[in-house]
Amino acid sequence: MILDANDLPDGTSLQADICIIGAGAAGIAMALRFIGDRRQVLVLESGGLKPERATQDLYAGTVVDERLHSPPDRYRQRRFGGTTTIWGGRCMPLDPIDFEARDYLPHSGWPIGLSDLAPYYPDANTLCEAGEFKYTVEEAFEPPPRPMIEGFSSPNFTTDSIERFSCPTDFGARYGGRLREAANVRVLLHANVTSLQLEESGQRVRAARVRTLRGRGFEVSAARFVLATGGLEVARLLLASRDVQPQGIGNRHDAVGRYYMCHLAGTVGALTIDRPLGAVWNGYDVSDEGVYCRRRIALTAAAQRQHGIGNFIARLHHPRITDPAHRNAILSLLYLAKFMIPYEYGKRLHGEERASFSTWLRHVGNVAAGPFDAAGFALHMLKDRKFAQRKYPSIIIKPKANLFSLDFHGEQQPNPSSRVSLGETVDALGMPRLSIDWRYTALDVDTVGRSLALLQSDLRRGGVGELEFDPASLEGEITRYGAYGGHHLGTARMGTDPRTSVVDGDCRVHGVGNLFVAGAAVFPTSSQANPTLTIVALAMRLAQTLKGESQR
Repeated sequence: MILDANDLPDGTSLQADICIIGAGAAGIAMALRFIGDRRQVLVLESGGLKPERATQDLYAGTVVDERLHSPPDRYRQRRFGGTTTIWGGRCMPLDPIDFEARDYLPHSGWPIGLSDLAPYYPDANTLCEAGEFKYTVEEAFEPPPRPMIEGFSSPNFTTDSIERFSCPTDFGARYGGRLREAANVRVLLHANVTSLQLEESGQRVRAARVRTLRGRGFEVSAARFVLATGGLEVARLLLASRDVQPQGIGNRHDAVGRYYMCHLAGTVGALTIDRPLGAVWNGYDVSDEGVYCRRRIALTAAAQRQHGIGNFIARLHHPRITDPAHRNAILSLLYLAKFMIPYEYGKRLHGEERASFSTWLRHVGNVAAGPFDAAGFALHMLKDRKFAQRKYPSIIIKPKANLFSLDFHGEQQPNPSSRVSLGETVDALGMPRLSIDWRYTALDVDTVGRSLALLQSDLRRGGVGELEFDPASLEGEITRYGAYGGHHLGTARMGTDPRTSVVDGDCRVHGVGNLFVAGAAVFPTSSQANPTLTIVALAMRLAQTLKGESQR
């Protein structure tokens, strides 16, 4: 059932076998696994069914370098369904190398391996509505579709791995009905957990203190608690719970909030493919079940080890929109309509450049020179994206020449100096707001730079094309958009050593027997992959762990 905390009497005491804090991808995925179980599950969600300004403001905080990181209330949604209400839907699993301890990547290595997550990935794929768990061209398509770049063969890169795209699925809207009908699951909206109360020994959570913005307050006691509030809020709640452990729960060694990662992402370079137009495919393939799939240029594990760099992928992308020299009516239309594009995408498409009147006029001229192209694209976006149940994932421009930029996604090194901490101001509930100090390292830049250099060399060697980029300005290009979007990783990382991690391989907070963390906060490394699919798989694995513990 779904209830509202504002309807409860002040001072109410609630009990459950399992209390899940947060109803985003991780929290809802876990709750679904308990439907029909003998355990009573209570899900506490801060928001309601729709966006609410006062609730969203609870996410506000400060950023040390605003050039590198967006405000903390951007990209995240404090409501039922969490950030799945606005995500782009891109799904792919982590690679085997992502779990390895790599001597050239400090602080790398997971206490679990891909084999531990493999049983849960197919169900996670289904829950994300991304079709079958098949992530190579050979597995997903019969017969295989046209090659990405005809004649391209590389010792360092593959082009046979694919991304799959969810609808994108809003977990709250899609699965709210199942939770509403579940006899053993209660979802409590507008329930803001402001602190976790430990027993005097510090080894167990006694209760969660909950408040509403309308002034109601109550406590929840449970046998087990799960934090599923996202990569930033997990750290905030642990640090703010200081009644027994003054430094915060799980923070005896100052590990909570450290090792904060996102991804390095952006567009770079000019790639000219020396092949006929029909020999290059930069668009989407559609699987038998109707799922959009797209191939990537992916750095192999062997190349990563050989060159001592992190994971990296790239996609064929259109030229930079802001420069009207592309003379493309569709790109100029997008530039002129940038005020209509959501913040998350608008920032990456346009950066912060302020165009002169002459630049604006040249974009208008491009649209005027290709009115039918612009009109056809607008119709395609309305039909296949805005009004379609399964939305066309992104902007793909059919080139009139084989000229592209590269849309890249790079792994970020776990860095203890990159962190989130409690700020000096408090929100409407009295909780300290977050202060974010996201940092990148020389290895992060080197991963992108050396990957591009390897691709440049392989293209030349094969006579396939030419990639041009300026190594001297690469760091500026890489950090043009700063930390990538809503990928908040590593703030309560998984590991075996409490001095450098917050949770163990079962996602249990070190030293606190009944407190667990679900979500991207536990990622020890970032990989190249968008995190949602792995978040859901880890949540399903954690649900199974809790079921096993209860049975024992």
